[in-house]
Amino acid sequence: MTIYFDMDGTIANFYGVDGWLDCLMASDAHPYKVAKPLVNFAYMARLLNKVQEKGIAIGIISWLSKSGTNEFNDEVTRVKYEWLYKHLPSVRWDEVHIVKYGYDKFNFAKSADDILFDDEEKNRNDWTGIAKTPDEILETLKALA
Repeated sequence: MTIYFDMDGTIANFYGVDGWLDCLMASDAHPYKVAKPLVNFAYMARLLNKVQEKGIAIGIISWLSKSGTNEFNDEVTRVKYEWLYKHLPSVRWDEVHIVKYGYDKFNFAKSADDILFDDEEKNRNDWTGIAKTPDEILETLKALA
């Protein structure tokens, strides 16, 4: 079993950053850098470490900008890794996939037990495992820990 998390709008308050769309249009990665966590990360990190101790893998599947150039996508990928390390430094991710916008996330599902937390309804509907909304993260992790 693997538990996957989307980033923007799921664990990172990307859409809460003032001017996020203007920044994307200008190839400015600022919103990815300054987005605040959407859940209590101290608690989430403890739960993630506990589920990993039980043999459950954890991962990220996050899209790049819809209209990003190769250079901007490289910068966004770097910034997303930095953001994860900054906000969840004790978490050792088993998988991190930063993929082109619109890439079908269900391609990463390995079993019907895999869980995806994602704010995008289409990604949840297409997921071949268990799909959950962001507001179910802590409750689900607590139950698995």
